[in-house]
Amino acid sequence: MKKAEIHTKYGVMKIDFFEKDAPGTVKNFIDLASHGYYDGLTFHRVIPNFVVQGGCPNGIGNGGPGYTIKCELDGENQYHDRGVLSMAHAGRNTGGSQFFICHNRDNTKHLDRNHTVFGKVVEGLDIIDQIKQGDKMDKVVIID
Repeated sequence: MKKAEIHTKYGVMKIDFFEKDAPGTVKNFIDLASHGYYDGLTFHRVIPNFVVQGGCPNGIGNGGPGYTIKCELDGENQYHDRGVLSMAHAGRNTGGSQFFICHNRDNTKHLDRNHTVFGKVVEGLDIIDQIKQGDKMDKVVIID
C-alpha cells in the first residue's frame, strides 16, 4: 500500500491512502506528487475547525493541473473525519489537484459523499491545527 508524507515547517504529516475506495483519485494525487507538483505550493485556504486546503498552483484557489477527475463517492470510507484528505472541487467531477484536510468531524458531515475522501493523516495530526493560510507544503513524498 502506497503512503505519502506532506512535509511542512511544523513537521511531517504521514498519510495512508484509501486506494480501494478512491483508486482514480489516489492515482491522480500520487502522479502529481511524484512529479513535484505540490512542492512549494501553499495552503491557500485555512478555516479553523473546518479544513486546511492546498494544491492550487496559483495560490488563491482558482487553479489546477489543466484537467479534471471524476468524483468517487461510493466507497466505504467516504466520511470526513479529523485528518481526512478529500478532493476540493467547483462542482461534481471538477476536481484536479486541490485537496483539503479536515480539522474535525463536527463541521464536515455535509461533505460526506459530495467530495471524494482518498486518504487520512495517520501521524502528525497536530500539524493540521498549526497550519496557517499561506504556509507552504515544502514537499510531498510518495512512499512505496
